[in-house]
Amino acid sequence: MARFASVLDLVGDTPIVDVSALSPKPNVTILAKLEGRNPAGSVKDRVALSLIEAAERDGLLIPGKPDQILIEPSSGNTGIALAMVCRLRGYHLKVVLPSNVSPERRQLLIAWGAEIIDSAGGEGSNGAVRLAQRMAHENPEWIFLYQYANPANPAAHFMSTGPEILRDVPEITHFVAGLGTSGTLMGVGHYLKKHKAGVQIWAVEPPSGEMVDGLRNLDDGYIPPIFLDNHGTDLLDRKVVVRPRESVQWTRRMTEVGLFVGISSGAIMAGAVKCANLVPDDEQATIVTIVCDDGWKYLSTGAWSDDIDDVVERAKRIIYF
Repeated sequence: MARFASVLDLVGDTPIVDVSALSPKPNVTILAKLEGRNPAGSVKDRVALSLIEAAERDGLLIPGKPDQILIEPSSGNTGIALAMVCRLRGYHLKVVLPSNVSPERRQLLIAWGAEIIDSAGGEGSNGAVRLAQRMAHENPEWIFLYQYANPANPAAHFMSTGPEILRDVPEITHFVAGLGTSGTLMGVGHYLKKHKAGVQIWAVEPPSGEMVDGLRNLDDGYIPPIFLDNHGTDLLDRKVVVRPRESVQWTRRMTEVGLFVGISSGAIMAGAVKCANLVPDDEQATIVTIVCDDGWKYLSTGAWSDDIDDVVERAKRIIYF
């Protein structure tokens, strides 16, 4: 049994499991990378650690110096992951959080010692971003890492997630991930395009005006700067739309292969299945997807137990990602 000096040494190197039982075609293999195995429970552990370590290298944060304050907008996993890293590094974290997030998110932030600043729930994650930007401007002594524009976000995936995927699945033909901050797609996508000829990068997004947990549609008024900085439009081979109902349906179906996952992971799996359906019958394909987190933080949604129409309707009022 391996022994680690710190829980932060457990970030990354997550397992990949074959979920081809969910594939609609026998010629298409689907593999899922289980990011919920990270210590704070999501793919955002990689990003949080990368953001903090980059700020320390650049001198924005000084380990051991008292009274250093960070502020970051989040509606879930990034805030939780940052709270864990800040707790271990000794930094005070203020998380700007939409008031209508699920109770599990709020409780986990409190458990890690973060200070929560509520933003208007009706404005969603975009409202949290605007409030954090304003507060950072009003308090220039605070450190604003801003995951949506920080190159350390995609760098985390270029340096770790991408190499891990190619190491474990050298036959990969398609990478499918959700379009949120776009860090995973940009980092993994650029790494795979650089090292694997012919690989395709597919993004999963909700319809414009609709919310799918953890994902965003770029037509809804906010395009993450790292998407623009990393030439996201040129990088992506295709975008596929997944509706809220589909995301819940596939979240439930993931239990058929023994995986209890978050709702954004169900949406990504729905996108992977749509990708598989478009592979010609006479071609072999290997699709790798990201399972962003596990399902424990979503129990209050009733996603596995309640009527699916009730779950979808409830998601219009409560932010679960």
